[in-house]
Amino acid sequence: MAKVYRDDLGIPHIRATDAGALAEAQGDVTARDRGWQIEVDRLRAAGRLSELIGEAGLAWDVFARRARLDDTARKALAGADAETRAFVTRYAAGVRRGMTEVGGDAAEFRTLDGIFGDARPLEPWADHDPLGVLHVAHALFSTFPLLLWRQHVADTLGDAWVDVFAGYGDGGDGDETLPSSGSNAWALHGSRTDSGMPLLAGDPHRILELPGVYQQVRLACDEFDVVGLAFPGVPGIAHFGHTGDAAWGVTNSIAHSVDVFRERLRPMAGGYEALGPDGWRPVDVERTVVRVRGGRAVEVEALETERGTVVTDLRPDGGELVGWSIRMPARTNADLGAGALLRLLRARTAEDVVAAFSGWVDPVNRVLAADRTGTVLSATVGTTPERTRDERRLPLDAGTTLPAADRAGAAPRAVADVAADANERPADAAIDLGWAYPSSHRADRIRVLLDDLRPSSVDGFLPIWGDTAGGSVAALRAMLPSGALPSRAAATRDRLTAWDGRMDAASAAAGTFAAWRAALVRRVAAHPALRALHRPHGFGAVFDPWLGVTGQVAAALARLLEHPALRDDVPALVAAALDDAADAASWGTTHRLLPLHVLAEVPGAADPGAGLDVPLSGDGDTVRCTGSTPGVTDRAWRGSVARWAWDLADRENSRWSVPFGAAGDPASPHFADQLAAWTDVRPVRVLTDWTRLRSDTPTGAA
Repeated sequence: MAKVYRDDLGIPHIRATDAGALAEAQGDVTARDRGWQIEVDRLRAAGRLSELIGEAGLAWDVFARRARLDDTARKALAGADAETRAFVTRYAAGVRRGMTEVGGDAAEFRTLDGIFGDARPLEPWADHDPLGVLHVAHALFSTFPLLLWRQHVADTLGDAWVDVFAGYGDGGDGDETLPSSGSNAWALHGSRTDSGMPLLAGDPHRILELPGVYQQVRLACDEFDVVGLAFPGVPGIAHFGHTGDAAWGVTNSIAHSVDVFRERLRPMAGGYEALGPDGWRPVDVERTVVRVRGGRAVEVEALETERGTVVTDLRPDGGELVGWSIRMPARTNADLGAGALLRLLRARTAEDVVAAFSGWVDPVNRVLAADRTGTVLSATVGTTPERTRDERRLPLDAGTTLPAADRAGAAPRAVADVAADANERPADAAIDLGWAYPSSHRADRIRVLLDDLRPSSVDGFLPIWGDTAGGSVAALRAMLPSGALPSRAAATRDRLTAWDGRMDAASAAAGTFAAWRAALVRRVAAHPALRALHRPHGFGAVFDPWLGVTGQVAAALARLLEHPALRDDVPALVAAALDDAADAASWGTTHRLLPLHVLAEVPGAADPGAGLDVPLSGDGDTVRCTGSTPGVTDRAWRGSVARWAWDLADRENSRWSVPFGAAGDPASPHFADQLAAWTDVRPVRVLTDWTRLRSDTPTGAA
């Protein structure tokens, strides 16, 4: 038996007798609240999104089938321990009920029926579908698309340019202009707090999808009572949770967790062979047809070599073909880390949290965990191949390189004062598992703020979440000329020189800086030295976001301006960009929220996020992450998809927020009722008193 309660924000609080009933109720509630969203993600995992939204889903479906995401989820469920398998299947059963009763009637499905002139009945969820959704949440969250970008740089400009575009020289720290991807998290030991108990806080950075990436939820039964942020469509609470006695949060470690191999293939009767260290070996071939709603069906060949699935288009090379395969630990080991889901709910100590994550797979995360005994731990969890730093730089040659053994995480360390993680290169070589990292600016800035502000309760975290000091400002202002300039350019330079470097929405100077940076990016991207980089990359449309030249130029702008091939032209480029930016408006005029809803990709469909384009402070390299793509758009399409702070002394002192709301239905009052508080960085307190919640019996699982 299970009952559902709601707080004033519509957040579900579920109470059941046991973990199985709770999982089923969570699936039911999620289907009712987020039916459209989880069906989209289920179809993404299956490579069937085109059946729902037409041509707009085709590029993804091709990738999903080539990567065999659905098959991996099936195998992961079959290989899970009995308790995990039961937990997942009970959740799927709840989804089936919730979709039948409420979720399947979501307005978006009716909109698409009207656009395409047909009715597409929904199919019941299979037991493995929740693991497919978990896989989709992480499939492109590793660094492997960036290896394809670096391959493209090497092929077009030459190997020496790879380090330039990675923001590296001699293997040093990341360039100040590298994009900030991942998350922020910090921990205070009890010796720093009013209560004497630890505090944890942070905010994950992902695409600002609508409905939101995370679902605020409370899961309670006779065994445990946990609040946290769940992936809609996945049982339990994976990334951020508070069990009352223990709490945790994660950031992306930017580890090299997926090997990429350059494969030589030759067609054979009925299939292919691939060249490996042991010679030419058969390739497993799976041919399927993608049914495209309103369009022509497309056949997909999914090739899998002894190293991994070939996820790119194939290129002719003499009488052979070339493609790139990926070795994902989740597929190789038929394990998506789902065994951690129930163990995390049962955690009572920081050690329990780390032990639960010992089976985590991908992406590799840094975990901060704390408990009511005062223990604070930092751990790196997940599976990576045993590769040297040099082997992480570019795709490997399949003909000469054997698959590597896997390594799992690293031993945790105790935190005696403060800790801050923000995807930077770690000082500890044992957990330096990547190749290129974002700048250390956010992590350094959080540490400075913790030292300067000395917060001793969660109330003191608001100015940290909201900090807008730009990480790339100093590196780019160093390029400003000091001599005579035309009047417009000189006025722009003077405005930038006098500016405090904060990316506030109301700041005219911040708007000028962003306009100057964008103009400079566009001019550098068009420079003759980079002309070859604009050739089609040929890997497949799904990788376009990672291989857009303008966006990658923005990521490495300061280093490119120092390169000998561009150096002589820099004064003219800088001056021309200053003139371009002379009439820029305040930052918030153009830096506005861009919530990404799947319907926005479908011709003829109204975008449910069209009216949510509020002005935003922050930038991609500020602690208050609101990332755009300089030179392409000022709209913020990536940022803090949740903010959380866990108080180990009193869980009701904890805070949380999401960008939009608890409901996925655009007609619901809870569709975007948290947007204003999120924009102003005002997370609300977590409510756990059952007597202050309203009963929502019709939504509960009986």
